[in-house]
Amino acid sequence: MNSGWPFQSTGTMLKRMTRLISRVHKLDPGHFLHMGTQAPQSLAAQLDSQVSFETPRAISRTSENDPAKHEEQHVGQHYSLPLQDMKTIFPHGLPPRFVMQMKTFNEACLMVRKPALELLHHLKNTNFDHPAVRYVLYGEKGTGKTLSLCHIIHFCAKQDWLILHIPDGHLWVKNCQDLLQSTYNKQRFDQPLEASIWLKNFKTVNERFLSQIKIQEKYVWNKRESTEKGSLLGEVVEQGITRVRNATDAVGIVLKELKRQSSLGIFHLLVAVDGVNALWGRTTLKREDKSPSGGAIVLTLSQTGSLFKPRKSCLPQELLGKEGFDALDPFIPILVSNYNPKEFESCIQYYLENNWLQHEKAHTEEGKKELLFLSNANPAQLERLCAYL
Repeated sequence: MNSGWPFQSTGTMLKRMTRLISRVHKLDPGHFLHMGTQAPQSLAAQLDSQVSFETPRAISRTSENDPAKHEEQHVGQHYSLPLQDMKTIFPHGLPPRFVMQMKTFNEACLMVRKPALELLHHLKNTNFDHPAVRYVLYGEKGTGKTLSLCHIIHFCAKQDWLILHIPDGHLWVKNCQDLLQSTYNKQRFDQPLEASIWLKNFKTVNERFLSQIKIQEKYVWNKRESTEKGSLLGEVVEQGITRVRNATDAVGIVLKELKRQSSLGIFHLLVAVDGVNALWGRTTLKREDKSPSGGAIVLTLSQTGSLFKPRKSCLPQELLGKEGFDALDPFIPILVSNYNPKEFESCIQYYLENNWLQHEKAHTEEGKKELLFLSNANPAQLERLCAYL
Protein backbone atom coordinates (compact mmCIF):
# COMPACT_ATOMS: atom_id res chain seq x y z
CA MET A 1 0.00 0.00 0.00
CA ASN A 2 1.26 3.47 -0.82
CA SER A 3 -0.47 6.57 0.51
CA GLY A 4 2.42 8.93 0.79
CA TRP A 5 3.15 8.26 4.45
CA PRO A 6 5.03 5.40 6.14
CA PHE A 7 2.77 2.66 7.45
CA GLN A 8 4.16 0.98 10.51
CA SER A 9 3.49 -2.07 12.66
CA THR A 10 0.47 -2.45 14.89
CA GLY A 11 2.73 -1.83 17.88
CA THR A 12 3.77 1.46 16.32
CA MET A 13 0.13 2.35 15.77
CA LEU A 14 -0.59 1.74 19.44
CA LYS A 15 2.32 3.99 20.36
CA ARG A 16 0.80 6.65 18.08
CA MET A 17 -2.06 6.82 20.58
CA THR A 18 -0.30 6.41 23.87
CA ARG A 19 2.60 8.74 23.37
CA LEU A 20 -0.32 11.07 23.26
CA ILE A 21 0.25 14.81 23.61
CA SER A 22 2.99 17.25 22.83
CA ARG A 23 2.05 19.71 25.54
CA VAL A 24 -0.12 19.01 28.56
CA HIS A 25 -1.25 20.63 31.78
CA LYS A 26 1.39 20.70 34.51
CA LEU A 27 0.82 18.54 37.54
CA ASP A 28 -0.06 20.01 40.88
CA PRO A 29 3.26 19.92 42.81
CA GLY A 30 1.35 18.47 45.73
CA HIS A 31 0.10 15.50 43.70
CA PHE A 32 2.74 12.90 44.53
CA LEU A 33 2.70 9.21 43.77
CA HIS A 34 1.61 7.35 46.85
CA MET A 35 0.80 3.83 47.93
CA GLY A 36 -1.55 3.02 50.74
CA THR A 37 -2.42 -0.43 52.03
CA GLN A 38 -4.21 -1.36 55.20
CA ALA A 39 -3.54 -4.52 57.15
CA PRO A 40 -6.48 -6.92 57.45
CA GLN A 41 -6.51 -6.36 61.21
CA SER A 42 -6.92 -2.62 60.73
CA LEU A 43 -9.78 -3.12 58.27
CA ALA A 44 -11.42 -5.65 60.56
CA ALA A 45 -11.35 -3.12 63.39
CA GLN A 46 -13.05 -0.60 61.12
CA LEU A 47 -15.66 -3.18 60.17
CA ASP A 48 -16.37 -3.71 63.88
CA SER A 49 -16.79 0.03 64.41
CA GLN A 50 -19.19 0.43 61.49
CA VAL A 51 -22.84 0.26 62.49
CA SER A 52 -25.26 0.51 59.60
CA PHE A 53 -29.02 0.78 59.81
CA GLU A 54 -29.42 0.32 56.05
CA THR A 55 -30.72 -2.85 54.45
CA PRO A 56 -28.08 -5.05 52.78
CA ARG A 57 -29.41 -4.14 49.32
CA ALA A 58 -29.15 -0.42 50.14
CA ILE A 59 -25.53 -1.01 51.15
CA SER A 60 -24.58 -2.84 47.98
CA ARG A 61 -26.58 -1.02 45.28
CA THR A 62 -27.57 2.38 44.03
CA SER A 63 -30.52 3.19 41.80
CA GLU A 64 -28.44 5.91 40.10
CA ASN A 65 -27.30 4.17 36.92
CA ASP A 66 -26.09 7.25 35.06
CA PRO A 67 -22.30 7.46 35.55
CA ALA A 68 -22.44 11.22 34.97
CA LYS A 69 -24.42 11.56 38.21
CA HIS A 70 -22.20 9.44 40.41
CA GLU A 71 -20.99 11.31 43.47
CA GLU A 72 -19.25 10.65 46.77
CA GLN A 73 -22.40 9.20 48.36
CA HIS A 74 -22.40 6.40 45.79
CA VAL A 75 -18.92 5.12 46.65
CA GLY A 76 -18.98 1.40 47.39
CA GLN A 77 -22.35 0.84 45.74
CA HIS A 78 -22.98 -1.13 42.56
CA TYR A 79 -24.83 0.39 39.64
CA SER A 80 -26.48 -1.51 36.80
CA LEU A 81 -25.46 -1.27 33.17
CA PRO A 82 -28.04 -2.30 30.56
CA LEU A 83 -27.00 -5.55 28.89
CA GLN A 84 -27.46 -3.83 25.53
CA ASP A 85 -24.83 -1.28 26.56
CA MET A 86 -22.47 -4.11 27.34
CA LYS A 87 -22.81 -5.36 23.77
CA THR A 88 -22.31 -2.00 22.08
CA ILE A 89 -19.81 -0.35 24.46
CA PHE A 90 -17.84 -3.39 25.61
CA PRO A 91 -17.51 -5.84 22.73
CA HIS A 92 -14.03 -6.30 24.20
CA GLY A 93 -12.08 -5.15 27.24
CA LEU A 94 -14.01 -6.72 30.12
CA PRO A 95 -12.10 -9.04 32.49
CA PRO A 96 -12.97 -12.70 31.76
CA ARG A 97 -14.18 -13.38 35.31
CA PHE A 98 -16.43 -10.31 35.19
CA VAL A 99 -17.96 -11.67 31.96
CA MET A 100 -18.52 -14.99 33.73
CA GLN A 101 -20.29 -13.16 36.57
CA MET A 102 -22.49 -11.29 34.09
CA LYS A 103 -23.65 -14.58 32.59
CA THR A 104 -24.17 -16.16 36.00
CA PHE A 105 -26.04 -13.21 37.53
CA ASN A 106 -27.80 -12.22 34.29
CA GLU A 107 -26.88 -8.61 35.00
CA ALA A 108 -23.92 -6.27 34.72
CA CYS A 109 -22.99 -4.19 37.75
CA LEU A 110 -19.94 -2.03 38.43
CA MET A 111 -18.97 -0.73 41.86
CA VAL A 112 -18.59 3.04 42.12
CA ARG A 113 -15.11 3.64 43.49
CA LYS A 114 -13.12 6.75 44.40
CA PRO A 115 -10.47 6.45 41.64
CA ALA A 116 -13.21 6.45 39.01
CA LEU A 117 -14.96 9.39 40.69
CA GLU A 118 -11.71 11.35 40.67
CA LEU A 119 -11.32 10.66 36.97
CA LEU A 120 -14.94 11.53 36.25
CA HIS A 121 -14.42 14.88 37.96
CA HIS A 122 -11.44 15.60 35.72
CA LEU A 123 -13.26 14.53 32.55
CA LYS A 124 -16.33 16.63 33.33
CA ASN A 125 -14.03 19.65 33.51
CA THR A 126 -12.03 18.87 30.37
CA ASN A 127 -11.05 21.87 28.27
CA PHE A 128 -11.35 20.51 24.74
CA ASP A 129 -9.43 23.45 23.31
CA HIS A 130 -6.30 22.22 25.08
CA PRO A 131 -4.21 19.15 24.32
CA ALA A 132 -5.49 15.99 25.95
CA VAL A 133 -4.38 15.19 29.50
CA ARG A 134 -2.96 11.79 30.43
CA TYR A 135 -4.38 9.92 33.42
CA VAL A 136 -2.65 6.77 34.65
CA LEU A 137 -4.46 4.26 36.87
CA TYR A 138 -1.98 2.21 38.87
CA GLY A 139 -2.01 -0.10 41.88
CA GLU A 140 -1.40 -3.62 43.09
CA LYS A 141 -2.55 -6.59 41.04
CA GLY A 142 -6.26 -7.32 41.30
CA THR A 143 -7.36 -4.00 42.80
CA GLY A 144 -9.79 -3.18 39.97
CA LYS A 145 -7.90 -0.93 37.55
CA THR A 146 -9.57 -2.44 34.48
CA LEU A 147 -13.08 -2.13 35.92
CA SER A 148 -12.38 1.49 36.92
CA LEU A 149 -11.34 2.06 33.31
CA CYS A 150 -14.61 0.44 32.18
CA HIS A 151 -16.55 2.85 34.40
CA ILE A 152 -14.83 5.74 32.61
CA ILE A 153 -15.47 4.25 29.17
CA HIS A 154 -19.16 3.84 30.04
CA PHE A 155 -19.35 7.49 31.10
CA CYS A 156 -17.69 8.74 27.91
CA ALA A 157 -19.82 6.53 25.68
CA LYS A 158 -23.02 7.84 27.29
CA GLN A 159 -21.68 11.39 26.82
CA ASP A 160 -21.26 10.65 23.10
CA TRP A 161 -17.48 10.56 22.97
CA LEU A 162 -15.67 8.56 20.32
CA ILE A 163 -14.05 5.62 22.13
CA LEU A 164 -10.64 4.37 21.05
CA HIS A 165 -10.14 1.40 23.34
CA ILE A 166 -7.10 -0.88 23.39
CA PRO A 167 -8.10 -3.57 25.92
CA ASP A 168 -4.70 -5.25 26.23
CA GLY A 169 -1.52 -3.54 25.10
CA HIS A 170 0.48 -6.73 25.68
CA LEU A 171 -1.34 -8.52 22.86
CA TRP A 172 -0.17 -5.87 20.41
CA VAL A 173 3.52 -5.74 21.20
CA LYS A 174 4.58 -8.78 23.22
CA ASN A 175 2.36 -11.85 22.92
CA CYS A 176 2.32 -11.51 19.16
CA GLN A 177 0.76 -14.22 17.00
CA ASP A 178 0.23 -14.66 13.25
CA LEU A 179 2.86 -12.09 12.35
CA LEU A 180 3.44 -11.05 8.76
CA GLN A 181 6.47 -9.17 7.58
CA SER A 182 5.59 -5.59 6.70
CA THR A 183 5.55 -4.89 2.98
CA TYR A 184 6.71 -1.35 3.70
CA ASN A 185 9.64 -2.10 6.02
CA LYS A 186 11.15 -5.60 6.21
CA GLN A 187 12.31 -4.94 9.81
CA ARG A 188 8.72 -4.50 10.97
CA PHE A 189 5.88 -6.95 11.44
CA ASP A 190 2.11 -6.68 11.04
CA GLN A 191 -0.59 -8.50 13.01
CA PRO A 192 -3.45 -8.54 10.49
CA LEU A 193 -5.74 -10.92 12.41
CA GLU A 194 -5.40 -8.97 15.67
CA ALA A 195 -5.90 -5.71 13.76
CA SER A 196 -9.00 -7.04 12.00
CA ILE A 197 -10.59 -8.14 15.29
CA TRP A 198 -9.85 -4.74 16.80
CA LEU A 199 -11.45 -2.97 13.80
CA LYS A 200 -14.64 -5.03 14.18
CA ASN A 201 -14.92 -4.03 17.84
CA PHE A 202 -14.06 -0.40 17.06
CA LYS A 203 -16.88 -0.39 14.50
CA THR A 204 -19.35 -1.83 17.03
CA VAL A 205 -18.58 0.91 19.57
CA ASN A 206 -18.35 3.87 17.17
CA GLU A 207 -20.64 3.03 14.26
CA ARG A 208 -22.36 6.43 14.30
CA PHE A 209 -19.07 8.29 13.93
CA LEU A 210 -17.90 6.10 11.06
CA SER A 211 -20.76 7.40 8.92
CA GLN A 212 -19.87 11.03 9.71
CA ILE A 213 -16.08 11.42 9.78
CA LYS A 214 -14.45 11.86 6.37
CA ILE A 215 -10.82 11.06 5.64
CA GLN A 216 -8.56 13.93 4.60
CA GLU A 217 -6.39 12.21 2.03
CA LYS A 218 -6.44 9.40 -0.52
CA TYR A 219 -5.20 5.93 0.46
CA VAL A 220 -4.09 3.38 -2.13
CA TRP A 221 -4.39 -0.27 -1.03
CA ASN A 222 -3.10 -1.94 -4.19
CA LYS A 223 -3.08 -1.45 -7.96
CA ARG A 224 -6.84 -1.85 -8.18
CA GLU A 225 -8.21 -0.57 -4.87
CA SER A 226 -8.05 2.84 -3.21
CA THR A 227 -10.13 4.98 -0.86
CA GLU A 228 -10.55 8.54 -2.09
CA LYS A 229 -10.09 11.71 -0.07
CA GLY A 230 -13.45 12.73 1.41
CA SER A 231 -14.66 9.14 1.79
CA LEU A 232 -16.18 8.05 5.08
CA LEU A 233 -13.86 6.64 7.72
CA GLY A 234 -16.19 3.64 7.82
CA GLU A 235 -14.96 2.63 4.36
CA VAL A 236 -11.41 2.36 5.69
CA VAL A 237 -12.62 0.24 8.59
CA GLU A 238 -14.54 -2.05 6.21
CA GLN A 239 -11.45 -2.40 4.05
CA GLY A 240 -9.50 -3.70 7.05
CA ILE A 241 -12.30 -6.07 8.07
CA THR A 242 -12.99 -7.57 4.64
CA ARG A 243 -9.37 -7.52 3.41
CA VAL A 244 -7.52 -8.88 6.43
CA ARG A 245 -4.14 -8.34 4.83
CA ASN A 246 -4.90 -4.59 4.86
CA ALA A 247 -6.13 -4.56 8.47
CA THR A 248 -2.91 -3.25 10.04
CA ASP A 249 -2.73 -0.42 7.50
CA ALA A 250 -6.41 0.35 8.14
CA VAL A 251 -5.73 0.64 11.89
CA GLY A 252 -2.90 3.05 11.07
CA ILE A 253 -5.19 5.21 8.95
CA VAL A 254 -7.88 5.25 11.65
CA LEU A 255 -5.37 6.42 14.26
CA LYS A 256 -3.84 8.98 11.93
CA GLU A 257 -7.21 10.47 10.93
CA LEU A 258 -8.56 10.57 14.49
CA LYS A 259 -5.43 12.25 15.78
CA ARG A 260 -5.57 14.80 12.98
CA GLN A 261 -9.27 15.55 13.35
CA SER A 262 -9.73 15.33 17.13
CA SER A 263 -8.62 18.94 17.55
CA LEU A 264 -11.26 20.22 15.09
CA GLY A 265 -14.12 19.94 17.60
CA ILE A 266 -16.08 17.46 15.47
CA PHE A 267 -16.00 14.86 18.24
CA HIS A 268 -14.55 14.29 21.70
CA LEU A 269 -11.99 11.48 21.77
CA LEU A 270 -11.26 9.08 24.61
CA VAL A 271 -8.09 7.04 24.21
CA ALA A 272 -8.26 4.16 26.70
CA VAL A 273 -5.37 1.69 26.91
CA ASP A 274 -5.26 -1.15 29.40
CA GLY A 275 -1.70 -2.27 30.17
CA VAL A 276 0.04 0.64 28.49
CA ASN A 277 3.37 -0.25 30.10
CA ALA A 278 3.66 -3.06 27.54
CA LEU A 279 4.79 -0.42 25.07
CA TRP A 280 8.10 -0.05 26.85
CA GLY A 281 10.61 -2.72 27.58
CA ARG A 282 11.96 -5.56 25.49
CA THR A 283 10.17 -5.58 22.15
CA THR A 284 11.29 -5.38 18.54
CA LEU A 285 8.38 -3.21 17.46
CA LYS A 286 9.17 0.40 16.63
CA ARG A 287 7.31 3.44 17.90
CA GLU A 288 6.84 7.04 17.01
CA ASP A 289 5.88 10.16 18.92
CA LYS A 290 2.37 11.38 18.05
CA SER A 291 -0.19 13.12 20.25
CA PRO A 292 -3.96 13.72 19.91
CA SER A 293 -5.93 16.58 21.42
CA GLY A 294 -9.58 17.44 21.93
CA GLY A 295 -10.27 14.73 24.48
CA ALA A 296 -8.58 12.67 27.18
CA ILE A 297 -6.25 9.71 27.54
CA VAL A 298 -6.85 7.18 30.31
CA LEU A 299 -4.25 4.46 30.76
CA THR A 300 -3.75 1.58 33.18
CA LEU A 301 -0.56 -0.12 34.25
CA SER A 302 -0.54 -3.89 34.50
CA GLN A 303 1.78 -6.46 35.99
CA THR A 304 0.54 -8.97 33.42
CA GLY A 305 3.21 -9.52 30.83
CA SER A 306 5.64 -7.11 32.49
CA LEU A 307 8.73 -9.11 31.73
CA PHE A 308 11.84 -8.77 33.88
CA LYS A 309 9.94 -6.82 36.56
CA PRO A 310 9.54 -7.94 40.20
CA ARG A 311 6.12 -9.49 40.83
CA LYS A 312 5.28 -6.87 43.47
CA SER A 313 6.05 -3.93 41.18
CA CYS A 314 3.07 -1.61 40.81
CA LEU A 315 4.33 1.99 40.85
CA PRO A 316 4.45 3.85 37.51
CA GLN A 317 8.22 4.31 37.61
CA GLU A 318 8.65 0.58 38.25
CA LEU A 319 6.38 -0.73 35.52
CA LEU A 320 7.08 1.92 32.91
CA GLY A 321 10.82 2.08 33.41
CA LYS A 322 12.73 5.27 32.73
CA GLU A 323 11.93 5.32 29.02
CA GLY A 324 8.21 4.84 29.49
CA PHE A 325 7.94 7.20 32.46
CA ASP A 326 9.78 9.96 30.60
CA ALA A 327 7.63 9.38 27.51
CA LEU A 328 4.35 9.79 29.42
CA ASP A 329 5.47 12.47 31.86
CA PRO A 330 3.70 14.67 32.85
CA PHE A 331 0.62 12.67 33.72
CA ILE A 332 -1.88 12.53 36.56
CA PRO A 333 -1.42 9.30 38.57
CA ILE A 334 -4.51 7.81 40.21
CA LEU A 335 -4.06 5.01 42.73
CA VAL A 336 -6.52 2.10 42.71
CA SER A 337 -6.28 0.42 46.14
CA ASN A 338 -7.77 -2.64 47.77
CA TYR A 339 -11.31 -2.33 49.15
CA ASN A 340 -11.95 -0.04 52.07
CA PRO A 341 -14.37 -1.34 54.77
CA LYS A 342 -17.47 0.08 53.07
CA GLU A 343 -16.50 -1.39 49.70
CA PHE A 344 -15.67 -4.75 51.27
CA GLU A 345 -19.03 -4.95 53.04
CA SER A 346 -20.85 -3.91 49.86
CA CYS A 347 -19.05 -6.55 47.82
CA ILE A 348 -19.89 -9.28 50.32
CA GLN A 349 -23.56 -8.28 50.30
CA TYR A 350 -23.62 -8.22 46.50
CA TYR A 351 -22.17 -11.73 46.32
CA LEU A 352 -24.65 -12.98 48.93
CA GLU A 353 -27.59 -11.51 46.99
CA ASN A 354 -26.47 -13.29 43.84
CA ASN A 355 -25.57 -16.57 45.57
CA TRP A 356 -21.97 -16.20 44.48
CA LEU A 357 -21.18 -16.66 48.16
CA GLN A 358 -23.23 -19.46 49.75
CA HIS A 359 -21.29 -20.63 52.80
CA GLU A 360 -23.48 -20.75 55.90
CA LYS A 361 -21.07 -18.58 57.88
CA ALA A 362 -20.68 -15.94 55.19
CA HIS A 363 -23.43 -13.83 56.80
CA THR A 364 -21.66 -13.73 60.15
CA GLU A 365 -19.10 -11.20 61.32
CA GLU A 366 -16.59 -13.96 61.97
CA GLY A 367 -17.08 -15.28 58.46
CA LYS A 368 -16.54 -11.83 56.98
CA LYS A 369 -13.39 -11.31 59.04
CA GLU A 370 -12.01 -14.60 57.79
CA LEU A 371 -12.67 -13.59 54.17
CA LEU A 372 -11.05 -10.25 54.90
CA PHE A 373 -7.98 -11.92 56.32
CA LEU A 374 -7.63 -14.39 53.45
CA SER A 375 -8.17 -11.81 50.70
CA ASN A 376 -6.52 -8.79 52.35
CA ALA A 377 -9.52 -6.91 50.88
CA ASN A 378 -8.10 -7.42 47.37
CA PRO A 379 -11.08 -7.42 44.95
CA ALA A 380 -9.74 -10.17 42.67
CA GLN A 381 -8.73 -12.43 45.56
CA LEU A 382 -12.07 -11.90 47.30
CA GLU A 383 -14.00 -12.78 44.15
CA ARG A 384 -12.06 -16.01 43.70
CA LEU A 385 -12.49 -16.99 47.35
CA CYS A 386 -16.24 -16.38 47.27
CA ALA A 387 -16.66 -18.35 44.05
CA TYR A 388 -15.62 -21.52 45.91
CA LEU A 389 -17.75 -21.00 49.01
